[in-house]
Amino acid sequence: MAQNDYETVDVVLVGAGIMSATLAVLMKELDPNLKLEVVELMASGAIESSYPWNNAGTGHAGLCELNYTPEAKDGSIDIKKSVTINTQFEESKQFWAYLLGKGAFASPKSFISPVPHLSFVRGHEGIAFLKKRFAALTQHHAFAAMEYTEDRATMAEWMPLMMPGRDPNEPVAATRVLDGTDVNFGALTTQLLDYLRNQPNAKVKCSQKVVGLKRNDQGWRVSIKDQQSGGNREIQAKFVFLGAGGGALPLLQMSGIPEGKGYGGFPVSGQWLRCDNPEVVKRHQAKVYSQAEVGSPPMSVPHLDTRVVDGKKSLLFGPYAGFSTKFLRHGSLLDLPLSVRPNNIGPMLAVARDNFDLTRYLIKEVMQSEEKRLNTLRNFYPELKAEDWRLEMAGQRVQIIKKDPKHGGILQFGTELVAAHDGSIAALLGASPGASVTVSIMLDLLRRCFPEQTKSAQWSRKLDEIFPAMGDVLAADAERYREVQTRSDTLLQLRENEPAMA
Repeated sequence: MAQNDYETVDVVLVGAGIMSATLAVLMKELDPNLKLEVVELMASGAIESSYPWNNAGTGHAGLCELNYTPEAKDGSIDIKKSVTINTQFEESKQFWAYLLGKGAFASPKSFISPVPHLSFVRGHEGIAFLKKRFAALTQHHAFAAMEYTEDRATMAEWMPLMMPGRDPNEPVAATRVLDGTDVNFGALTTQLLDYLRNQPNAKVKCSQKVVGLKRNDQGWRVSIKDQQSGGNREIQAKFVFLGAGGGALPLLQMSGIPEGKGYGGFPVSGQWLRCDNPEVVKRHQAKVYSQAEVGSPPMSVPHLDTRVVDGKKSLLFGPYAGFSTKFLRHGSLLDLPLSVRPNNIGPMLAVARDNFDLTRYLIKEVMQSEEKRLNTLRNFYPELKAEDWRLEMAGQRVQIIKKDPKHGGILQFGTELVAAHDGSIAALLGASPGASVTVSIMLDLLRRCFPEQTKSAQWSRKLDEIFPAMGDVLAADAERYREVQTRSDTLLQLRENEPAMA
């Protein structure tokens, strides 16, 4: 190939995690003629945040996450976020069920497993909050199956690992929803990429580093260096998606679009305690979330999780936060300092000023001993044996720092889609509950960046085929919600006593 030659495609997706894999497959379903390429820095896909041991694998549906239902000053419980995330996860399940019917997955059990979701609280204040939360949530049809108990014998049935050895006078309470899930996002991503590779005009290339993004009249010229050969190439693309996890922020800055100015990133590393002892693992079949300590950030919510990876069950407890200046687990210690720009230094300094509690929390987490970590776990599992647990490194998460007219800058926990005004490039920033609601985020991206195509007859018909009901319908229509959920759950073999549907 001559030095000035370049490839031409419709879409380039940077990063081969759950985000890019989902968007690429969804776009090819909507328009099979699209020519697209996924480029990944690492030697294979699903190495960073999507890797199964880099996350808890919770299919976030608002069933057990207490921080999704904040208590207002008047004592009322706001359930809007839980309802939104619940219906967004149902959109994800519809997409997976559709792809299962197309043969994209060998078996749904390879990536999704039924695991009950529980919330567990201690103390009178915690019980008062959980009781109000239960009353508020169960008024909505998405949470009608939730159970509540303060009975210790019932909790011993729900959480047989957690109740023995507990102070019998300690006030405790729990809620349970049986149809929660554990999702192996690594296996899901890998199968999506394999399915994509078999589509015409679709490529997935690894060991590819994006070293340049330049806008032109035809879209974007993407400069890429092959990490193995050292060779360089260029791709001309009409649309570029930056779905590189923590690496999306530097790429967004590289693009130079005005919409990306002012954004910064605050990287947080994580650790888990992991148990593979089958005698312990078999006594806990649940994801149990509790409350964060007063003054601690949302990322610190402790939970004890059943994990199903490659058909084998384990337990994870955490997360224990840490700090690193890397934006990716396999990144560089220079990632944070190199991300500082004149347009984001103000918001970053404002966040540093206003988040001393977070800084103190991270220092405490980094400095804590193994025994302190185990003591935190003992609040869940009083009779643990230290030799059953080992420390497991989790993935890097880059929380969003953005401009704020009142504070100068705010630290945002969640995900945010940043798109150019002409829809030619978009970046996904942030963290949880990203993977669980990837499909909804990508649908939002399509509406923002491809508004005419989304409204076209071709795309509309296909979207109706893939998604029998979107989130707004699911949130408002109880009968439709139950119908769609039952169909998805049955196809995904999450209702094990029901026959698979044709």
